[in-house]
Amino acid sequence: MKNVIPFVAGVVFAIGLCLSGMTNPEKVQNFLDVTGSWDPSLAFVMAGAIGVHVGFAQWAQRAKTPYFSDSFAWPSFTRVDARLVIGAAIFGIGWGLSGYCPGPAILSIAHPSRALFAFLLAMAAATILARKVFERPRDRRANEDAALSRT
Repeated sequence: MKNVIPFVAGVVFAIGLCLSGMTNPEKVQNFLDVTGSWDPSLAFVMAGAIGVHVGFAQWAQRAKTPYFSDSFAWPSFTRVDARLVIGAAIFGIGWGLSGYCPGPAILSIAHPSRALFAFLLAMAAATILARKVFERPRDRRANEDAALSRT
């Protein structure tokens, strides 16, 4: 049962991405092109997603424990600093240029294209590079230990 809930949530998320058009790079780029052929429909998708998240986040903050775990996994890093802003800017530039966000890109493997594989390769390379550059050795060992304990 512990893995069923995340699986179902992932399936619902994937269906939502497909129905909303988030897996279509042209639709995403038209949403981001506010001075050209702007398509505001994804704003409603984002507003709906934020609304659902806010509701669950408020519930989780009031709850004593989650249903399927011993404790909640709240982020320990909550500051807005240069690293966060630069990372968000790079993410946004990549999203705007390619039309792919990481979640919809992975889902789009069902309809592969050269552009998609170029994006996925660049995303994987950037993830590996960022971990090598920004992750301290102590953090890397802790992350590896946590990954091993989950298996």
